[in-house]
Parts: sequence; C-alpha cells; structure tokens
Amino acid sequence: RHPLATFFHLFFRVSAIVTYLFCDWFSNSFVACFVTILLLLSFDFWSVKNVTGRLLVGLRWWNQIDEDGKSHWVFEAKKVSTIAASTEVEARIFWLGLIICPAIWTVFFFSTLFSLKLKWLALVVAGISLQTANLYGYIHCKLGEQKSISRITSSFFVAVDVSK
Repeated sequence: RHPLATFFHLFFRVSAIVTYLFCDWFSNSFVACFVTILLLLSFDFWSVKNVTGRLLVGLRWWNQIDEDGKSHWVFEAKKVSTIAASTEVEARIFWLGLIICPAIWTVFFFSTLFSLKLKWLALVVAGISLQTANLYGYIHCKLGEQKSISRITSSFFVAVDVSK
C-alpha cells in the first residue's frame, strides 16, 4: 500500500483546480496566481509520471532519443504479480484522478473562452496539455499491457491446440 503516493497523486491535481477557482479571492496579482497554478500543475505532472504511476498501477512511460536523434516513446507495464502490493482502491483513485481532472480543465477551457477571460486561457491550455499528456501515456501503457496479455493468452491457446 502507498498512502503517501495516493495523497500526492490527488493533492497537486486538486490544489491546482482549487487555486484556479479561488485565486482571485485571495490575490489581486494575476502573475502570482498564474505561477502558483503552473507550478502545481508541473509538480502534478512530474509526480504522476515518475512516481505515482509506478507505485499505484505499475505503469510508466518516457521518451527516449536514440543515437540518430530520433525520438521513441516507451510505454511499460509491470507484471501483474509485482503490483500485488497495490490495492484496487489505489488503482481506482489513480485512474479516476487521471480521467476526471483533464475533464475539469476542459470545462475551465470553455468557461474561460465563453467568458472572454483570455488572459487565463494560456494557463488552462497548459493544464489540459500536462494532464492529457499523462492520461495519454498511461492509456498507452495500459493498452500495451492488454495487448501483451492477449498475445500470451493466444500463444497459450495455440500451444494447447497444437499439443492436442
């Protein structure tokens, strides 16, 4: 179990959203609000990508550049037996946080656009970009895990069929 990782998985996400909603009430400085929210979003991106994804669901992704200068995206999933220490509740919290928060930032995007608060638009786009990047990476990790499981299953059934 990883209660600290679960806490920080939600802490930075929720803090960025709450700060975005209530920053005008506590500060008149747009720059201070902008920087604070952007820092919270950056901390969230880093912690989800490098820590909580590995601990809570056994997934990770990164970009690797080879000798030719070509960029390769790597999506990795741990074996199911190695993530047995992680509970189903932690996995659900991880996925719910990963899916719901970009949806909230998308709602902020449309509300910012329609209310013509265009100075906040760059921040909202950054929020959508950072959180959607993590969502995209972890969905690829999860789909890659399912593909490898289906390959293992199909090869098992082919081996059983051949032995008959």
